[in-house]
Amino acid sequence: MDVFKKIEMPYLTKEKISNVFAQYGGAATNTGSTEGQIALITERINSISAHLQQNKKDFSTHRGLMQMVGKRKRLLTYLSKHNLQGYRALIEKLGIRK
Repeated sequence: MDVFKKIEMPYLTKEKISNVFAQYGGAATNTGSTEGQIALITERINSISAHLQQNKKDFSTHRGLMQMVGKRKRLLTYLSKHNLQGYRALIEKLGIRK
């Protein structure tokens, strides 16, 4: 019996990452844009949430998920203070903060 199973995490590929930045950040090479970073973190949160629904006792991944949610919240707060129209458009596109 295999005691230590390797958990396969659904990581984002380079193509997915460049597509996210192209869609939300303006260009695939614009990795510093706040909108692109929020969109990428949201993609990672969604994939990790799907993983945690199957693996309920994976507490270390749950901690990482909570850290990502906090980071996304801080970035959204920054964006709302500096670009309110962009903030509203982004949360509408991503479907967060209903």
